[in-house]
Amino acid sequence: MRARRPRPPTPDVGPEVRPARPRDPQEERDALLAYAFRALGQRALSAAELRGRLERRTENPDLIEEVLKRVQELGYQNDEQVARSEGARRGVGTMRVRQTLKRRGVQDSLIQEVVEARDPDREHAEVLTLLERRWSSLARKRDPQASAFAFLARRGYTGNVIWPALREFMAGRPVKEPGDEPDWPDED
Repeated sequence: MRARRPRPPTPDVGPEVRPARPRDPQEERDALLAYAFRALGQRALSAAELRGRLERRTENPDLIEEVLKRVQELGYQNDEQVARSEGARRGVGTMRVRQTLKRRGVQDSLIQEVVEARDPDREHAEVLTLLERRWSSLARKRDPQASAFAFLARRGYTGNVIWPALREFMAGRPVKEPGDEPDWPDED
C-alpha cells in the first residue's frame, strides 16, 4: 500500500460572515410589529399569548408593551373576541372552553362571562348529535354508556349535561334482549 500525501489546507470558501449590525430602536420596533401582525394573521391570539411570543423576540419590555398596545388599538388583537370565538365553538363543553381560555391567559372575569353566556340547551343538543354520530363505535365497547360518558367528558361536557342527554338518547334506542341476535343461515 502506498502512503497518501496529506492535502494542503483549503481556504475558507464563501462570503465572509460578518456579525449583524445592531438595529436602531425604530427598526427593532418595526420588525417586532411586523412579527406581531404575521403571528396574528395565522391565528387569533390572546394578549398573553402574543406577549409570550414577543418576549422570545426581544428583551425590551417597554417595546413589547408598545407593540401590544398598537395592535390592540388597530383592532388586530382583542381578548374579548378570542374568548367569544372560543365560547362559540361547537362540539366542546363548558369545561373545555374554561380550560382553554385559562391556558391562553384570558382574564377570569371574561372567562366567567363567556361560560355564563353558553346556552345549556345548545350543549344538550350538541351532546345528542355527538352521541348519534359516534354511537356505532361506542356501542362495540364492553360498556357503551361508560365509554360515551368518558368520550363526552374528554370533550369538556359536565356530568349534568351528559347524563340527561345520555338517558334521552338511550330511551330512543331499541332495547337488546339476550337472544335478540339475528338468525343467520348456517353455513354448510
